[in-house]
Amino acid sequence: MKTAEKNYMYLYAYHDDDEALAKLEMRSLFGADTGMKVLQSRKKIDPSRSPFIRGRIEIIVQAESLEELLTKADGRVIEAESFKVTMIKNDSLAKGKSLAFHERRRLEREIGSLLRGTVDLNKPERIVALLTWTEGWLLGYYEESQSIWLEHQHKPEAYSTALSTRVARAVVNIAVPEPQGAKVIDPCCGAGTVLIEALSMGIEIAGGEVNPLVAQKARKNVAHFGYECPVNLRDMREVRERYDVAIMDMPYNLCSVLSPDVKREMLEAARAFAGKLVVVTVEELDSFLQGAGFHVIDRALAKKGRFVREIIVCR
Repeated sequence: MKTAEKNYMYLYAYHDDDEALAKLEMRSLFGADTGMKVLQSRKKIDPSRSPFIRGRIEIIVQAESLEELLTKADGRVIEAESFKVTMIKNDSLAKGKSLAFHERRRLEREIGSLLRGTVDLNKPERIVALLTWTEGWLLGYYEESQSIWLEHQHKPEAYSTALSTRVARAVVNIAVPEPQGAKVIDPCCGAGTVLIEALSMGIEIAGGEVNPLVAQKARKNVAHFGYECPVNLRDMREVRERYDVAIMDMPYNLCSVLSPDVKREMLEAARAFAGKLVVVTVEELDSFLQGAGFHVIDRALAKKGRFVREIIVCR
């Protein structure tokens, strides 16, 4: 007998400044963005991969109305030693659509009484999530995202101009939506922020850095979190190996002003050793990317107050 394909609901949380970046990551991971903070997909992704996914529901019951959901849930066996029903707040709902606290608690108790299994309100083995959204109601096993990237903020060596761990993690997901077998390089790795996020997701990545002092800092940061990857001391224009993806945070501080010729040479080098490029920049790069032979397939702005970076996805 063929096993039914599972369906998942992903719940998102992000501030207005992060919306464009979150949606670019959503498009990269799932192929489309919904315009809402929920997304349904048959694709199973660890919710802790994304800094914007707050949880994932493995759907066991779905219905257009609450009455239909209650009927379908009646007698449903929960695959756990114990469970607890929790109604998840959905930020995508318009004001006035959310249920009051006492109504949510009443529904949790009602559905808990319909399901077959042992209810444990204190230490349940599984959380059974109840969610209402624009297309109806659903019930399923809930897995909350763990903010692994927050732990990576505490590096022994850091730079004020480096990407935040949140942005770096999103950039890695945008660059490598399918980690299995992908060979990745960050040829201007700085202190290793991107390397650490990639390694924490099990992605094979190599770093490169032209400054020996900075390269040493990257090695120290990577080792601090128990990871390993090569951090080669070299100019990226010397890279001869072939990679599936390159991630480049273009240097931009006062000590790293690049001439037009150097920018062109760096991007031409990336075109030679990588089939896909995700570049982070504070400057206009379209003409350089086009000149190097890249085609821009997607892009978004990442904002932090008045400071704006652009993330550009190229092939």
